[in-house]
Amino acid sequence: SVQLVESGGGSVQAGGSLRLSCVVSGYDDSEDCMGWFRQGLGLGREGVAVIGSDGRATYRDSVKARFTISRINANNTLFLQMNSLKPEDTDWYYCTAGCAVAGDTWLGGYWGQGTQVTVSS
Repeated sequence: SVQLVESGGGSVQAGGSLRLSCVVSGYDDSEDCMGWFRQGLGLGREGVAVIGSDGRATYRDSVKARFTISRINANNTLFLQMNSLKPEDTDWYYCTAGCAVAGDTWLGGYWGQGTQVTVSS
């Protein structure tokens, strides 16, 4: 079975940094899109950043220049380096494998259980 396990969430003050990690196992298509989404309480899940196996990344406008997504294909590990964090970045962050972005539509595939990020002002 496919499993995605996130880690690295926590609480920081505005302007601080966090690095999220996700280990993917049981997923056959290592060349597929992998990415990060986030979801606030009572809200829909929104795409944050996705990356292909070739390293090409797409970011949500609000996180550009602050967040960096990366992956290690050899061991199906995904990262999200988050700098200059803002209170509005407070959310549950979810790793996904098998994602896609088409225009303004972001789609996830398999999901992890999520990791919470809290940014205080």
